[in-house]
Amino acid sequence: MIQAETIPQTVPQKLTFDEFVVWYPENSIHRYELHNGVIIEMPLGTGDHSNVTGSITVKLGIEIERRELPYSIPGACLLKPIRDKSGYQPDAIVLDKTAIANESRWKKESIVTMGSSVRLAVEVVSTNWRDDYFLKASEYEEMGIPEYWIVDYLGLGGRNFIGNPKQPTLSVYQLVDGEYQVKLFRGNQKVESLAFPELNLTAEQIFLAGFPES
Repeated sequence: MIQAETIPQTVPQKLTFDEFVVWYPENSIHRYELHNGVIIEMPLGTGDHSNVTGSITVKLGIEIERRELPYSIPGACLLKPIRDKSGYQPDAIVLDKTAIANESRWKKESIVTMGSSVRLAVEVVSTNWRDDYFLKASEYEEMGIPEYWIVDYLGLGGRNFIGNPKQPTLSVYQLVDGEYQVKLFRGNQKVESLAFPELNLTAEQIFLAGFPES
């Protein structure tokens, strides 16, 4: 029998990023992020959520191989934003193999501190959609991550983000003069990506991964 890990329910003070890294349980069966100094246990994704995440990872991996791009998709990665009270684990992330060589904490800790090391960060929306649209978008922008996808395959986000009526939407944020500009993709619209300019993929193809045929 595998004994469940014991995780403290509360932390007495707000943590810094490095304190969070030290605290993080080794070989944890759970995923955690640091939001404004507070440890957040990330909820276990639904099967549909996992299907969407996995499908995106596979499709991007195929494109990397097809075009022989100098990118990699790690199995685990912790992003350290500029502010010292946060730490995020994107659902999927594409790293620049050349730039990652300059990351002093990458080889030993799988930690990325520079936005220039990231080609694309992806968050697949669940019930905590506000974190993706409000919190992470601003922090990824400040880090200088050039491209950020919010994959809202259930149309859960606020109407000011995905429109009214709500519908499944892929929001592609791209850095222009230091600020994110966003384009929304739905249905059979072909996704436009800076990191993958030849990507032949529609928004609907991404969303349908969350609804496999029975």
